Formats: sequence, structure tokens, C-alpha cells
Amino acid sequence: MAWLYLVSYAFGGVFLANAVPHIVSGAMGRAFQSPFAEPPGQGLSSSTVNVLWGAFNLVVSYLLVCRVGSFNLRDTGDVAALGLGALVISLFAARHFGRFNGGNTPDRL
Repeated sequence: MAWLYLVSYAFGGVFLANAVPHIVSGAMGRAFQSPFAEPPGQGLSSSTVNVLWGAFNLVVSYLLVCRVGSFNLRDTGDVAALGLGALVISLFAARHFGRFNGGNTPDRL
């Protein structure tokens, strides 16, 4: 069953990393892409929607990391799973949303 906990921590990392840009953009009063925009994931949502979406992501992350198994910051496997989930979604987001925000150009990775 330990591997199921690691999967949960990896998805917790995904939701944690996804919360950051939404909360930061919303707190700065900036519109940002969200699943609730038109078209979904491409259009911009209001800063309020982004703060709420980011808060939802934080709650899901908390549930997956803190309420499943016994996550331990001193356990390399637990932290690696969380970090891997955060890294994967962050790389995906950089590639996907970079085209909307000037982060992806042909001469850059």
C-alpha cells in the first residue's frame, strides 16, 4: 500500500504547484487562464476566480498529502513523490501556457 501513498503525494504536488500561479495572479489583481474561462484553459478568468481556484487546489493538495498515509518531510520517498508531481505539472504548464504569456518561443526550450 505504500506505493498508493506515493501516488497520492505526487498528485498532491500537482495540485500544490497548480495553486501557486492562480493565487499569485489573483492576489496581484491579474486575470489568468483557468478551466472556467472561455475557451477553457485559454481565455482569462478574473482575479477572484483565480484566487478561489487556487484555494481549491490547496485544499485538494492538503487532503492528498496530509490526510493520506503519514507524509513525512524527512522521508526522501515522500518528498520526491511530491516534488516529482510538482515538477511534472510545472513543466507541462510552462510549455502549454507559455504560448499565451510569451514564455515559449522557437529559440528557447
